[in-house]
Amino acid sequence: MFEAKLATQLKTLGCGFSYETLTIEYMKVSTYKPDFILPNGIIIEAKGVWTSSDRKKHLLVKEQHPELDVRLVFQQASNKITKGSKTTYGDWCDKKNIKWSNKVIPTSWLSQKHMSLVPSAGRVTLKQKTRTEAGSASPAEST
Repeated sequence: MFEAKLATQLKTLGCGFSYETLTIEYMKVSTYKPDFILPNGIIIEAKGVWTSSDRKKHLLVKEQHPELDVRLVFQQASNKITKGSKTTYGDWCDKKNIKWSNKVIPTSWLSQKHMSLVPSAGRVTLKQKTRTEAGSASPAEST
């Protein structure tokens, strides 16, 4: 146990310390290319398998880009999110207030009026600071 060895060294040197008492939040910056952008601004993601990482990604996109209307079309919405789970892909989306469809894009999505200003190509960047960036750490707290 290397950490125990270092703790012993600090104690021997008379240096006070705390051990694993601080939690540091960080955000990984990633990108995501949705499958289809409709002329009315609706973004459609086609999903066969709906993994845990997919679900996390879509929650982050929803949280960080509330101006976007991202909808999912599942190959089989009745699939369970994990083995042994009672929650289907569709159930999960309903709980998270994410619009979804099974097997086909509903024609009503195509005829909806312009929903948001989404470029058909390019990049949508974060406009808001993350919770961490929005915090006001003083220089003494940052060192």
